[in-house]
Amino acid sequence: MTLAELSLAQLRTELDRKKISAVELAEYFLARAESRTDLNAFLHLDRTLTLAQARDADIQIAHRNYSATVNALTGIPIAHKDIFVTRDWRTTAGSRMLENYVSPFDATVVEKLKVAGMVCLGKLNCDEFAMGSSNENSAFGAVKNPWDLHRVPGGSSGGSAAAVAARLTPAATGTDTGGSLRQPAAMCGITAIKPTYGRVSRYGMIAFASSLDQGGPMARSAEDCALLLDAMAGFDTKDSTSIDSAETKVSIWRSFQAESASKTSPMLEFENLRIGVPKEFFSEGLSNDVAAAVRAALTAFEQRGATLVEISLPRTALSIPAYYVIAPAEASSNLARFDGVRYGHRAADYKDLGDMIAKSRAEGFGAEVKRRILVGTYVLSHGYYDAYYRQAQKVRRLIAQDFQDAFKRCDFIMGPVAPTTAWKMGEKSNDPVAMYLEDIFTLGVSLAGLPGMSVPCGFGAGEMPVGLQIIGNYFDEARMLSVAHRYQQVTDWHLRTPEVSA
Repeated sequence: MTLAELSLAQLRTELDRKKISAVELAEYFLARAESRTDLNAFLHLDRTLTLAQARDADIQIAHRNYSATVNALTGIPIAHKDIFVTRDWRTTAGSRMLENYVSPFDATVVEKLKVAGMVCLGKLNCDEFAMGSSNENSAFGAVKNPWDLHRVPGGSSGGSAAAVAARLTPAATGTDTGGSLRQPAAMCGITAIKPTYGRVSRYGMIAFASSLDQGGPMARSAEDCALLLDAMAGFDTKDSTSIDSAETKVSIWRSFQAESASKTSPMLEFENLRIGVPKEFFSEGLSNDVAAAVRAALTAFEQRGATLVEISLPRTALSIPAYYVIAPAEASSNLARFDGVRYGHRAADYKDLGDMIAKSRAEGFGAEVKRRILVGTYVLSHGYYDAYYRQAQKVRRLIAQDFQDAFKRCDFIMGPVAPTTAWKMGEKSNDPVAMYLEDIFTLGVSLAGLPGMSVPCGFGAGEMPVGLQIIGNYFDEARMLSVAHRYQQVTDWHLRTPEVSA
């Protein structure tokens, strides 16, 4: 088994036994990243910066005292979605607007993982300002799916998903506004979790839609994601949307371990677990191959003691229009700061201040970003705010209530992540509505602020990965990750790779 195939816990063992150093591990994954430029997953690699962090990690490992252990993540490489600002590395958000921007500080997520001892490999490609479902909207070229280079990896965290799937990095950060962690994870055959809104700090995460954006980890397995999320999560005084409560003070990793250890019988692994299956998730629009893989996963849960309960999320179809009013409205406000005055792209030729701002924005933003700014500005304009934005927020509240009604009858909700497997490059580029429809099963979770994750559960047409979506109630990440982990202990979908070389 190569280093690329090892879990985070296994890499920890290799480091602690001195079978490999943090520097050697970083060099190994840097070489892998440099050898797969065909995926266009990485936007910025810097050996000097990475190896400096790795040397610091080796010092920490060498000087640990034997009455305590080094942090479980010390010396392990990670790469960051290029939506998180990072000191020294460029942060572009996949946009020409920020092509040469270097932040003077680290995002809280980046800082927390650095404090945990992780080594940054570099920055990962993404849809421009996290707007997209295919990672074809990046100003620096589309990311390719490692399972089929002619297909998309999903978006907007497509670079993160592709890099983890191809084992260019053991782990990556991503963000989820309407499904941008879960959908690319499903299409690339890896595991990812979007935590409860407010559990992970948004400070230093370039904003798309402030009431929806949430960071989370992407890795091979649920166990790895539990370890990463534990390090990423926590109250942050620098983020006004960060939640400070009793639930957020409990260690996700320790709770995950306790939940996982409490189940002893492999044949009744999920005894007493009630799984809600929304009938709206298995209606017209879901492809047969995805439906078959997801139903097979649900059957596996049922065979090991779980009870499947048919539930209804009646406003599922309304999540698309609600989201595509609220998210663009917030985007139009957030992106107003990119005007060519303080930082970011500035047009070279202009007549006055107004002309400079107009030309800078026209040159710096891509087509999808412009589309959403225009929609958002429209729905917030005088005479339309009440007709569109206010009504969308009312629908959002009703969607959240649908989930709470469902959780009265079940512990978790499960179904598909996306209606189809990864589609061909360019197939939906000229049809934004068709692209938006790919998010129909993930948007409601984001609008409600609930935690949700994608777990590999099989393959569909063209031998492309399929993801099982697991949705939990607020702050129930540890139990949700434990359920996913126990499913992965009796299946091997998460271990399948498109290519693994020494």
